[in-house]
Amino acid sequence: MPARKKYIFMTFFATWLLLFFFGGDQLRHLAFIKKSGASRSWPHWADGFLLKSFADPEELQRDNGDHSVQSPKDRRELRQNIYKYSRCRMETCFDFSNCRKHGFKVFVYPSESGDPVSESYLKIITSLEESRYYTPNPKEACLFVLNTDTLDRDHLSIQYVHSIHDKIQGFPLWNDGRNHLIFNLYSGTWPNYTEDLGFDIGQAILAKASFYIENFRPGFDISIPLFSKDHPQKGGERGWLHKTSLPPKKKYLLVFKGKRYLTGIGSDTRNALHHIHNGKDIISLTTCKHGKDWEKHKDQRCDKDNTDYNKFDYQELLHNSTFCIIPRGRRLGSFRFLEALQAACIPVLLSNGWELPFSEVIDWSRSAIVGEERLLLQIPSTVRCLPSDKILAFQQQTQFLWEAYFSSVEKIVQTTLEIIKDRIFHQVSRPRFSWNTLPGGLLALPEYSTFLSDFPFYYLQQGSSPSSKFTALIRAVSPVVSLSQPILKLIQVVSRSPYCAQIVVLWSCEKPPPLSTRWPQATVPLTIVRASSKVSDRFLPYSAIGTEAVLSLDEHTSLSTGEVDFAFMVWRSFPDRIVGFPMRSHFWDTSRNQWSYTSKWTNEFSMVLTAAAFYHRYYHSLFTHYLPARIRSFIDQIANCEDILMNFLVSAVTKLPPIKVTQKKQHRDVPLPQLLKSAPPSNGNLRFSQRQECVNQFAAWFGYMPLVHSQFRLDPVLFKDQVSVLRKKYRHLERD
Repeated sequence: MPARKKYIFMTFFATWLLLFFFGGDQLRHLAFIKKSGASRSWPHWADGFLLKSFADPEELQRDNGDHSVQSPKDRRELRQNIYKYSRCRMETCFDFSNCRKHGFKVFVYPSESGDPVSESYLKIITSLEESRYYTPNPKEACLFVLNTDTLDRDHLSIQYVHSIHDKIQGFPLWNDGRNHLIFNLYSGTWPNYTEDLGFDIGQAILAKASFYIENFRPGFDISIPLFSKDHPQKGGERGWLHKTSLPPKKKYLLVFKGKRYLTGIGSDTRNALHHIHNGKDIISLTTCKHGKDWEKHKDQRCDKDNTDYNKFDYQELLHNSTFCIIPRGRRLGSFRFLEALQAACIPVLLSNGWELPFSEVIDWSRSAIVGEERLLLQIPSTVRCLPSDKILAFQQQTQFLWEAYFSSVEKIVQTTLEIIKDRIFHQVSRPRFSWNTLPGGLLALPEYSTFLSDFPFYYLQQGSSPSSKFTALIRAVSPVVSLSQPILKLIQVVSRSPYCAQIVVLWSCEKPPPLSTRWPQATVPLTIVRASSKVSDRFLPYSAIGTEAVLSLDEHTSLSTGEVDFAFMVWRSFPDRIVGFPMRSHFWDTSRNQWSYTSKWTNEFSMVLTAAAFYHRYYHSLFTHYLPARIRSFIDQIANCEDILMNFLVSAVTKLPPIKVTQKKQHRDVPLPQLLKSAPPSNGNLRFSQRQECVNQFAAWFGYMPLVHSQFRLDPVLFKDQVSVLRKKYRHLERD
């Protein structure tokens, strides 16, 4: 019995020890709760020793919670009400039949009198109607765009269009939104700013700014940038980083200047921005002085913030900073996103859940830093870690993206259309590389080729080189009546070049071409292609052109074989540019406040005429398919300026001037023979005045002046040097 008691005591003692060691805290708490009077609470997050260097206790203890934040369940229900077709994809909510039958054509609903239309939406409609895809016939349309302004769907806005749901439901072409494209910049209103548009979009594609990832339908919707009403319809200003200059080290590393919301959605991030401000290389300025009732919500920082805010100019900060903070506002997008791109200020995005503009095709990891709103304090150390070569690459990419896709409303609309077109005709769509590399997806037509190595501006990236042969394309506008005509001599001269693969005569004369026996004997194939008298026919993408290089010639052009050979070898080093002989220039005439054209023989030029020039055959496709029919009809009507228009186009693609090479004889503009028959003696002056007008017309269509001046001319080695002519490869260039 004593032994049994002993074992029971030892078991009880061991159990007590186990409870003491493994549950001591709980036991001590139970044992001494009366002695302590009350349990000790958890530490306050406002305790000074925890957040000493980040915020004042008073600031954290204030109840600035956003009571308007919805629960996930409420967000799901709202989303289901707004997007009834949230699972729409091109395969399920888009009819491809008309697109495949008539091609990619866009119909814009005719405007109705009395309908209010904002300035921004009018720019979108104008861009669509001037597009090469526009059709006035709805029966052949692949895509439809409403005439009703859907940009601002904030019902507190004065531009909000009421009763839009009933109106669009009455359109006979609506078809529950199928094959429709809807543009929107602002959705929702205070306090939640949801993405409710106030009407059922049905199965329509939504091109929207400030797109939230949860509501974005990948491969169907398109995220577009938020742009202001002052955004230009065409052209737009160039980027601030010049291509030929290395950007200097800027005064500021990281900047922000903008509104600070005291309450409501979007206030958390902007309220915390002052924590990273150091007054030296990081400038973060906010003001709460905006809105009608800002003083009601005024906090203790407002007065100081407002004072500091006025010490810096916003444009000066943009020009002098390497990185620009782009925080969310009430909505996810912001005007400052495009402003930063133009200024070559690398965007640092603080907008969780934002589907970035054109993210389907643009690789934003090469031009922007996507931050996390909750990790704001890590942003300064993150940007300081980037090496200078990567910073320069980011800045250059911002300039490319700005000028390629965002500098005008027209480019934003064009990019939207091209993305949809690539989805429809995905077999001949652009690779992602084209969208993120100069000159951009809008200028790399998939109709020409889907292989990057076929384009003149990708040779360097692809490690390839252009072909070693060329096709001579001679435009003939007068009948051959004599064996001494210049065109016959020109054929013989060109055919003697070892680099000539074929000669194509573009017969644009009313009379039929001579028999094959009347043409001179050539060592290369000679092909006659019948064409109309339209000057734009000169640049049609003829299947007869079998080489990448094209030597464009007028019938009266006088060249030697040596000049042709040397110009072709130069072109092989610059396959994306026009390389040739006759040069012209443009200048700004301050007295007339317009552009002027000059044929004076000077050291500076901006055009090389296609009367004697090499270029890549891709520009025939670009000239025909990229330029709108309206501008081609203009040059056909006056039978002039097609060579100037080609120079505008190539310079717009390359952002570079043409290349001038050595020429023995000065080229002169020769009026077309068919014009001379009925024209008065002043015909030469008429043609020159027409070319003056063309320069201004083309600059207006492009929205800016793409031509680039140059004083660069290439001559053969030892050209004009005082050495024996036998030592010179192109010795015939110096003989009279």
